Amino acid sequence: MEKPAIKLGLIGLGRMGQNHLRVLSMLKSVDLKFIFDADYKKAKILAENADTSAYENLEEGLHAELDAVVICSPTSTHAEYIKKASEYVKNIFVEKPMSATLAEAREILEITNAKKLNLQVGFIERFNPTVQQLKNILDASGKVINIDFTRTNKLSRITDVDVISDLMVHDIDLALYLNGPVEKVSAHGAIDNNLISFSSAILTHKNGKFSRLQASRITEKKMRKIEATCEDIFVDCELLRKEIIVIKQSETLQEEGAPYKISSTNENIEVKQQEALLLELQSFIASCYGEKNPINPSAEDGLSAILICDQIQSGIYK
Repeated sequence: MEKPAIKLGLIGLGRMGQNHLRVLSMLKSVDLKFIFDADYKKAKILAENADTSAYENLEEGLHAELDAVVICSPTSTHAEYIKKASEYVKNIFVEKPMSATLAEAREILEITNAKKLNLQVGFIERFNPTVQQLKNILDASGKVINIDFTRTNKLSRITDVDVISDLMVHDIDLALYLNGPVEKVSAHGAIDNNLISFSSAILTHKNGKFSRLQASRITEKKMRKIEATCEDIFVDCELLRKEIIVIKQSETLQEEGAPYKISSTNENIEVKQQEALLLELQSFIASCYGEKNPINPSAEDGLSAILICDQIQSGIYK
């Protein structure tokens, strides 16, 4: 028996919000009831193209019979919209970071637990097929020592938060996802116009592993990569090109008394070409039907990432 479509409202129609609108409009399992943006004229035009409704007053849209809400508004408004949406629906998707402050994140988690919400945070990189393949490789090795994360984008359109909450938060979540809880954080960085524009941090995990993170909005080259040092392999993961190379060196004695010969093998790992945003939203919609997916980032994951963000920011400002 075919499941009824999830009746959904979309809040926020900036660049990322419009990407969500594109994907949600494609999904047969979604009945897009309304879209909302502070710029009502833009919302109205987009609504006509998407065959849905736009409301000048958000309350009007939320009063419709809804199953879920997707929030893609500026970070500074996330907490407000989550609280408002929680009065009408149990299923909420909010783009990363979950909130603008640590205090707001703690309040959101309290609301989530009290109301038993199904809240998913938009850590899209978890759904990147390259990251999932990387996790499989690292789990199979079981000998991870350190993972390096590099993310730079000088042309980022996000202006209401610093580089940590904009870019590094993705890799903070991945560090927690791949290496587990953190017990120590150290960081340094550069500040531009009262916002951190470059950040470098080392996370010491409770399991003894390390994560080194670098994020920049002043670097001229755009990069998104992960490099993992394991006892038995080195993994070079390019998120932009969706490529993974596993490198392993070995040494053999050519003949008795002769020098060792060093050889290296590079194995290119095949990665499925799938859109991460599509996979992410499909997983959220499945959770609205009650299906559980351990990949889905929860409110607890959202708070954990913001807690690390706060520690890195404090370290840099001090």
